[in-house]
Amino acid sequence: MVDESKNIELTEDDLENESKGQLIKRAGQLRDRRNELNQMASERASKRDDLNAKTREKVDEAQEHREKRDELNELVQEHKEQRNELNAKANELFDKVEEMKSDLELDEGKDLEELEEEIEDLEFKQQTEVLSTEDERELIEKIEEKREEYQQRKEKLDQNEDLEEYVEKAESVRSEASKHHQKVTELADKAQEHHNQMIEAYREADDIRDEADEMHEKFVEAQEAADRHHEDFVRVQKRLRELDKQEEEERKSEREQKEQEAKEEAEEIYQKFKEGETLETEDLMKLQKTGLL
Repeated sequence: MVDESKNIELTEDDLENESKGQLIKRAGQLRDRRNELNQMASERASKRDDLNAKTREKVDEAQEHREKRDELNELVQEHKEQRNELNAKANELFDKVEEMKSDLELDEGKDLEELEEEIEDLEFKQQTEVLSTEDERELIEKIEEKREEYQQRKEKLDQNEDLEEYVEKAESVRSEASKHHQKVTELADKAQEHHNQMIEAYREADDIRDEADEMHEKFVEAQEAADRHHEDFVRVQKRLRELDKQEEEERKSEREQKEQEAKEEAEEIYQKFKEGETLETEDLMKLQKTGLL
Protein backbone atom coordinates (compact mmCIF):
# COMPACT_ATOMS: atom_id res chain seq x y z
CA MET A 1 0.00 0.00 0.00
CA VAL A 2 1.02 3.63 -0.50
CA ASP A 3 2.11 5.37 2.71
CA GLU A 4 -0.23 8.35 2.57
CA SER A 5 1.60 10.07 5.43
CA LYS A 6 4.42 10.77 2.94
CA ASN A 7 2.10 12.36 0.37
CA ILE A 8 2.26 16.11 -0.21
CA GLU A 9 -1.05 17.98 0.02
CA LEU A 10 -1.81 21.18 -1.88
CA THR A 11 -4.94 23.28 -1.40
CA GLU A 12 -6.18 26.28 -3.35
CA ASP A 13 -5.43 28.46 -0.32
CA ASP A 14 -1.82 27.21 -0.34
CA LEU A 15 -1.56 27.97 -4.03
CA GLU A 16 -2.93 31.49 -3.69
CA ASN A 17 -1.45 32.60 -0.38
CA GLU A 18 1.98 30.96 -0.05
CA SER A 19 5.04 32.99 -0.89
CA LYS A 20 7.16 32.31 -3.93
CA GLY A 21 9.83 30.71 -1.76
CA GLN A 22 7.29 28.46 -0.06
CA LEU A 23 5.86 27.45 -3.43
CA ILE A 24 9.33 26.65 -4.80
CA LYS A 25 9.93 24.39 -1.78
CA ARG A 26 6.53 22.75 -2.19
CA ALA A 27 7.19 22.19 -5.91
CA GLY A 28 10.40 20.35 -5.01
CA GLN A 29 8.54 18.20 -2.48
CA LEU A 30 5.81 17.38 -5.02
CA ARG A 31 8.40 16.52 -7.69
CA ASP A 32 10.37 14.24 -5.34
CA ARG A 33 7.24 12.47 -4.09
CA ARG A 34 5.95 12.13 -7.66
CA ASN A 35 9.24 10.53 -8.77
CA GLU A 36 9.19 8.21 -5.75
CA LEU A 37 5.61 7.14 -6.52
CA ASN A 38 6.41 6.67 -10.22
CA GLN A 39 9.30 4.40 -9.24
CA MET A 40 6.99 2.47 -6.92
CA ALA A 41 4.38 2.15 -9.69
CA SER A 42 7.04 0.95 -12.13
CA GLU A 43 8.25 -1.74 -9.70
CA ARG A 44 4.70 -2.89 -9.05
CA ALA A 45 3.94 -2.99 -12.78
CA SER A 46 7.05 -5.13 -13.28
CA LYS A 47 5.98 -7.55 -10.53
CA ARG A 48 2.46 -7.66 -11.99
CA ASP A 49 3.85 -8.45 -15.45
CA ASP A 50 6.07 -11.21 -14.00
CA LEU A 51 3.06 -12.73 -12.25
CA ASN A 52 0.97 -12.53 -15.42
CA ALA A 53 3.78 -14.28 -17.30
CA LYS A 54 3.83 -17.05 -14.66
CA THR A 55 0.04 -17.32 -14.96
CA ARG A 56 0.37 -17.84 -18.71
CA GLU A 57 3.07 -20.47 -18.11
CA LYS A 58 0.77 -22.36 -15.73
CA VAL A 59 -2.14 -22.12 -18.16
CA ASP A 60 0.11 -23.45 -20.94
CA GLU A 61 1.23 -26.28 -18.64
CA ALA A 62 -2.41 -27.09 -17.87
CA GLN A 63 -3.22 -27.11 -21.59
CA GLU A 64 -0.34 -29.55 -22.22
CA HIS A 65 -1.73 -31.89 -19.53
CA ARG A 66 -5.22 -31.52 -21.02
CA GLU A 67 -3.96 -32.48 -24.49
CA LYS A 68 -2.00 -35.45 -23.10
CA ARG A 69 -5.03 -36.57 -21.07
CA ASP A 70 -7.27 -36.37 -24.14
CA GLU A 71 -4.74 -38.34 -26.23
CA LEU A 72 -4.59 -41.04 -23.55
CA ASN A 73 -8.38 -41.14 -23.25
CA GLU A 74 -8.60 -41.71 -27.00
CA LEU A 75 -6.21 -44.65 -26.63
CA VAL A 76 -8.27 -45.92 -23.69
CA GLN A 77 -11.36 -45.86 -25.88
CA GLU A 78 -9.54 -47.70 -28.69
CA HIS A 79 -8.34 -50.44 -26.33
CA LYS A 80 -11.81 -50.66 -24.76
CA GLU A 81 -13.35 -51.25 -28.16
CA GLN A 82 -10.76 -53.92 -29.01
CA ARG A 83 -11.21 -55.54 -25.58
CA ASN A 84 -14.99 -55.61 -25.97
CA GLU A 85 -14.74 -57.05 -29.48
CA LEU A 86 -12.34 -59.78 -28.28
CA ASN A 87 -14.49 -60.57 -25.22
CA ALA A 88 -17.52 -60.90 -27.47
CA LYS A 89 -15.55 -63.22 -29.74
CA ALA A 90 -14.29 -65.25 -26.74
CA ASN A 91 -17.83 -65.56 -25.43
CA GLU A 92 -18.95 -66.92 -28.80
CA LEU A 93 -16.12 -69.47 -28.72
CA PHE A 94 -16.88 -70.53 -25.15
CA ASP A 95 -20.55 -70.86 -26.06
CA LYS A 96 -19.44 -73.15 -28.91
CA VAL A 97 -17.34 -75.18 -26.45
CA GLU A 98 -20.33 -75.60 -24.15
CA GLU A 99 -22.46 -76.60 -27.12
CA MET A 100 -19.91 -79.22 -28.14
CA LYS A 101 -19.64 -80.49 -24.57
CA SER A 102 -23.40 -80.76 -24.45
CA ASP A 103 -23.41 -82.74 -27.69
CA LEU A 104 -20.84 -85.11 -26.19
CA GLU A 105 -22.74 -85.18 -22.89
CA LEU A 106 -19.56 -83.84 -21.26
CA ASP A 107 -21.56 -81.30 -19.40
CA GLU A 108 -23.25 -84.05 -17.43
CA GLY A 109 -21.46 -85.60 -14.51
CA LYS A 110 -18.06 -84.75 -13.09
CA ASP A 111 -15.02 -83.52 -15.02
CA LEU A 112 -11.80 -85.53 -15.32
CA GLU A 113 -9.94 -83.75 -12.54
CA GLU A 114 -12.78 -84.29 -10.13
CA LEU A 115 -12.99 -87.99 -11.00
CA GLU A 116 -9.22 -88.36 -10.67
CA GLU A 117 -9.30 -86.83 -7.18
CA GLU A 118 -12.14 -89.15 -6.12
CA ILE A 119 -10.21 -92.20 -7.39
CA GLU A 120 -7.11 -91.11 -5.48
CA ASP A 121 -9.14 -90.63 -2.30
CA LEU A 122 -10.71 -94.09 -2.62
CA GLU A 123 -7.33 -95.73 -3.29
CA PHE A 124 -5.83 -93.92 -0.29
CA LYS A 125 -8.69 -95.22 1.85
CA GLN A 126 -8.12 -98.76 0.59
CA GLN A 127 -4.41 -98.55 1.45
CA THR A 128 -4.70 -96.95 4.88
CA GLU A 129 -7.89 -98.25 6.43
CA VAL A 130 -8.61 -101.70 7.84
CA LEU A 131 -11.77 -102.88 6.14
CA SER A 132 -13.90 -105.97 6.29
CA THR A 133 -13.88 -108.27 3.28
CA GLU A 134 -17.31 -107.03 2.24
CA ASP A 135 -16.40 -103.35 2.62
CA GLU A 136 -13.12 -103.79 0.76
CA ARG A 137 -14.91 -105.60 -2.10
CA GLU A 138 -17.43 -102.76 -2.37
CA LEU A 139 -14.59 -100.22 -2.28
CA ILE A 140 -12.70 -102.01 -5.08
CA GLU A 141 -15.87 -102.13 -7.21
CA LYS A 142 -16.42 -98.41 -6.61
CA ILE A 143 -12.85 -97.65 -7.62
CA GLU A 144 -13.28 -99.67 -10.81
CA GLU A 145 -16.52 -97.85 -11.61
CA LYS A 146 -14.83 -94.48 -11.18
CA ARG A 147 -11.90 -95.58 -13.36
CA GLU A 148 -14.27 -96.77 -16.04
CA GLU A 149 -16.22 -93.49 -15.90
CA TYR A 150 -12.96 -91.57 -16.06
CA GLN A 151 -11.78 -93.58 -19.08
CA GLN A 152 -15.08 -93.18 -20.90
CA ARG A 153 -15.07 -89.39 -20.44
CA LYS A 154 -11.43 -89.17 -21.41
CA GLU A 155 -12.07 -91.15 -24.58
CA LYS A 156 -14.90 -88.81 -25.51
CA LEU A 157 -12.65 -85.82 -25.03
CA ASP A 158 -9.79 -87.42 -26.93
CA GLN A 159 -12.13 -88.29 -29.74
CA ASN A 160 -13.01 -84.64 -30.28
CA GLU A 161 -9.92 -82.64 -31.22
CA ASP A 162 -12.07 -79.68 -32.32
CA LEU A 163 -13.24 -79.17 -28.73
CA GLU A 164 -9.71 -78.74 -27.43
CA GLU A 165 -8.88 -76.47 -30.35
CA TYR A 166 -11.91 -74.30 -29.62
CA VAL A 167 -11.00 -74.19 -25.92
CA GLU A 168 -7.44 -73.09 -26.71
CA LYS A 169 -8.64 -70.51 -29.20
CA ALA A 170 -11.25 -69.16 -26.78
CA GLU A 171 -8.68 -68.92 -23.99
CA SER A 172 -6.21 -67.24 -26.37
CA VAL A 173 -8.79 -64.64 -27.41
CA ARG A 174 -9.76 -64.09 -23.77
CA SER A 175 -6.07 -63.63 -22.93
CA GLU A 176 -5.71 -61.06 -25.70
CA ALA A 177 -8.79 -59.26 -24.37
CA SER A 178 -7.21 -59.24 -20.90
CA LYS A 179 -4.10 -57.59 -22.33
CA HIS A 180 -6.24 -54.83 -23.79
CA HIS A 181 -8.07 -54.51 -20.49
CA GLN A 182 -4.75 -54.15 -18.69
CA LYS A 183 -3.77 -51.49 -21.22
CA VAL A 184 -7.07 -49.72 -20.58
CA THR A 185 -6.31 -49.65 -16.85
CA GLU A 186 -2.72 -48.42 -17.33
CA LEU A 187 -3.68 -45.69 -19.81
CA ALA A 188 -6.69 -44.63 -17.73
CA ASP A 189 -4.43 -44.24 -14.68
CA LYS A 190 -1.99 -42.11 -16.68
CA ALA A 191 -4.87 -40.04 -18.10
CA GLN A 192 -6.12 -39.48 -14.54
CA GLU A 193 -2.62 -38.37 -13.49
CA HIS A 194 -2.54 -35.79 -16.29
CA HIS A 195 -6.09 -34.72 -15.39
CA ASN A 196 -5.04 -34.18 -11.76
CA GLN A 197 -1.93 -32.26 -12.89
CA MET A 198 -4.10 -30.15 -15.20
CA ILE A 199 -6.46 -29.29 -12.34
CA GLU A 200 -3.49 -28.42 -10.09
CA ALA A 201 -1.89 -26.23 -12.78
CA TYR A 202 -5.17 -24.36 -13.31
CA ARG A 203 -5.51 -23.91 -9.54
CA GLU A 204 -1.97 -22.51 -9.33
CA ALA A 205 -2.70 -20.26 -12.31
CA ASP A 206 -5.78 -18.90 -10.51
CA ASP A 207 -3.77 -18.24 -7.34
CA ILE A 208 -1.01 -16.45 -9.26
CA ARG A 209 -3.61 -14.48 -11.26
CA ASP A 210 -5.15 -13.32 -7.98
CA GLU A 211 -1.69 -12.11 -6.88
CA ALA A 212 -1.26 -10.34 -10.22
CA ASP A 213 -4.66 -8.64 -9.83
CA GLU A 214 -3.72 -7.48 -6.32
CA MET A 215 -0.40 -6.15 -7.62
CA HIS A 216 -2.23 -4.35 -10.44
CA GLU A 217 -4.47 -2.64 -7.88
CA LYS A 218 -1.36 -1.56 -5.96
CA PHE A 219 0.17 -0.31 -9.23
CA VAL A 220 -2.95 1.74 -10.00
CA GLU A 221 -2.94 3.15 -6.47
CA ALA A 222 0.70 4.27 -6.76
CA GLN A 223 0.25 5.58 -10.32
CA GLU A 224 -2.83 7.60 -9.42
CA ALA A 225 -1.02 9.10 -6.44
CA ALA A 226 1.96 9.90 -8.68
CA ASP A 227 -0.35 11.51 -11.26
CA ARG A 228 -2.01 13.63 -8.58
CA HIS A 229 1.38 14.83 -7.33
CA HIS A 230 2.38 15.60 -10.91
CA GLU A 231 -0.80 17.60 -11.47
CA ASP A 232 -0.17 19.56 -8.25
CA PHE A 233 3.45 20.08 -9.28
CA VAL A 234 2.26 21.50 -12.63
CA ARG A 235 -0.21 23.76 -10.78
CA VAL A 236 2.56 25.12 -8.57
CA GLN A 237 4.81 25.65 -11.61
CA LYS A 238 2.02 27.54 -13.32
CA ARG A 239 1.48 29.65 -10.19
CA LEU A 240 5.21 30.40 -10.03
CA ARG A 241 5.17 31.54 -13.66
CA GLU A 242 2.22 33.77 -12.84
CA LEU A 243 4.13 35.23 -9.90
CA ASP A 244 7.20 35.71 -12.11
CA LYS A 245 5.08 37.51 -14.68
CA GLN A 246 3.43 39.58 -11.96
CA GLU A 247 6.82 40.54 -10.55
CA GLU A 248 8.09 41.40 -14.02
CA GLU A 249 5.05 43.59 -14.64
CA GLU A 250 5.53 45.28 -11.29
CA ARG A 251 9.21 45.90 -12.08
CA LYS A 252 8.28 47.22 -15.52
CA SER A 253 5.62 49.49 -14.05
CA GLU A 254 8.05 50.73 -11.42
CA ARG A 255 10.70 51.28 -14.07
CA GLU A 256 8.28 53.18 -16.32
CA GLN A 257 7.14 55.26 -13.37
CA LYS A 258 10.72 56.15 -12.52
CA GLU A 259 11.41 57.00 -16.15
CA GLN A 260 8.33 59.21 -16.23
CA GLU A 261 9.33 60.92 -13.00
CA ALA A 262 12.88 61.40 -14.35
CA LYS A 263 11.46 62.84 -17.58
CA GLU A 264 9.21 65.24 -15.73
CA GLU A 265 12.09 66.32 -13.50
CA ALA A 266 14.32 66.78 -16.54
CA GLU A 267 11.69 68.92 -18.25
CA GLU A 268 11.52 71.15 -15.19
CA ILE A 269 15.31 71.47 -15.18
CA TYR A 270 15.29 72.14 -18.91
CA GLN A 271 12.70 74.89 -18.41
CA LYS A 272 14.93 76.48 -15.80
CA PHE A 273 17.87 76.20 -18.25
CA LYS A 274 15.84 78.00 -20.95
CA GLU A 275 14.94 80.71 -18.46
CA GLY A 276 18.64 81.33 -17.94
CA GLU A 277 19.13 79.79 -14.57
CA THR A 278 22.52 78.33 -13.81
CA LEU A 279 22.43 74.53 -13.62
CA GLU A 280 24.50 72.31 -11.42
CA THR A 281 26.47 69.38 -12.80
CA GLU A 282 23.96 66.85 -11.51
CA ASP A 283 21.16 68.69 -13.29
CA LEU A 284 23.11 68.72 -16.54
CA MET A 285 23.64 64.93 -16.26
CA LYS A 286 19.90 64.42 -15.78
CA LEU A 287 19.25 66.43 -18.93
CA GLN A 288 21.79 64.39 -20.90
CA LYS A 289 20.31 61.12 -19.56
CA THR A 290 16.84 62.05 -20.79
CA GLY A 291 18.15 63.36 -24.13
CA LEU A 292 17.04 66.94 -23.55
CA LEU A 293 20.58 68.26 -23.79
